[in-house]
Amino acid sequence: MPPGPSRPDGPGEVVVTGLGAVSSLGGDVPSTWRALRASCCGVRILEDEWVDEFRLPVRIGAPLATDVTALLTVKERRRLDRASQCALLAAREAWVQARSPRVEAERLAVSLAPGMGPVLSVMGTWDTLRSRGPRRVAPTAVPALMPNAPAATVGIELGAAAGIHSPVSACASGAEAIAYGADLIRLGRADVVVAGGTDAALHPMTVAAFAAMRALSTRNEEPLTASRPFAPDRDGFVLSEGAGVLVLESGEHARGRGAHVLAIMSGTGVTADAFDVARPEPSGTQQERALRRALEDAGLGPDQVGHVNAHATSTPAGDAVEAGVLSRTVPQAAVSATKSATGHPLGGAGGLEAVLTIMALITQWAPPTLLPAGMDPQIATTGLDVVGPGGRPLRGVDAAVSTSFGFGGHNVALVFSRGPAATGGDRTPPP
Repeated sequence: MPPGPSRPDGPGEVVVTGLGAVSSLGGDVPSTWRALRASCCGVRILEDEWVDEFRLPVRIGAPLATDVTALLTVKERRRLDRASQCALLAAREAWVQARSPRVEAERLAVSLAPGMGPVLSVMGTWDTLRSRGPRRVAPTAVPALMPNAPAATVGIELGAAAGIHSPVSACASGAEAIAYGADLIRLGRADVVVAGGTDAALHPMTVAAFAAMRALSTRNEEPLTASRPFAPDRDGFVLSEGAGVLVLESGEHARGRGAHVLAIMSGTGVTADAFDVARPEPSGTQQERALRRALEDAGLGPDQVGHVNAHATSTPAGDAVEAGVLSRTVPQAAVSATKSATGHPLGGAGGLEAVLTIMALITQWAPPTLLPAGMDPQIATTGLDVVGPGGRPLRGVDAAVSTSFGFGGHNVALVFSRGPAATGGDRTPPP
């Protein structure tokens, strides 16, 4: 590939040295990746009592595959919202894989964001107030329900004195946090940044609200095939929970400590539709501009991108707009829509899908798009190369993109280039 602003020997180089995740498919990156490779789906019938209590029209979701509380202390279980718990566990995994970088506190930052925020703590505190009165509201309620709580939780544990940031932008939050983390390194404000996204908003209020705006799939009898991006009969996304976290480092710092580089954070692009709070702008102009800016930042041409992990939530309007953008901008890329397997973890999506994009580069394999009804004929006419239900090998792919779009018109594109850890096989990089 031609040299660009983020080339391995360039002054603005940002590399990835650690990956962490908790998802509806697994409790860490290896288990999530294995399940994805096996074309598993994390969507299931929700067994919570509140589904029947509130007679919700949507009875499916994609909860975490494992009990995260088993890995936490009593204090962490009691004081942290589930979104913060997810972020903390994903960050710990990423930090360990990066081999716990020795870095001065003033050169370590965190950039980690939810999309919805600590919903369970907000609603739980409200329920306590209503049923038991103000004296029973916990003094730890505010630290638990702050939108910046996940970032603060991770930052305090690591001692990140260079800054703890939480750029909330709905479902693009995780991706924008990663882009901001890369900027911190490029601007010389940090040597190491722990960046990503998280959300855990499976709550009756959230389900009812998304259902009211007809954003959720109502395929209650078909949970494993309910999330069907790019399909002709797609009817909305499936709400899930989880987190994805990267350890970003300046190339100089990583080389200086002999770090194992998993990928290069080559380029970022951030724009806004400035059109509608929920609907994507129909032409996709600003989505396309975000992707083209990310490619320009990476010094790459469209034909050099071999893989895309698409935002592709399974909504009728959103998938159509994104399909047009991708077919115009990176027409040769193999496109995976992993929300068909993981569901949509809102602010956690950008972080989780960045992890999966890097894993695709490392192993040279494109994850599946579960397509029980095949491709939408209208989308098929764009020539979009959507990876099928079995996944597909990627041969010689050196650059991949992850796209994220959020309510409010937030558009983020991240470009990753293949690092020395790429194996072309089915091996997750060692911790």
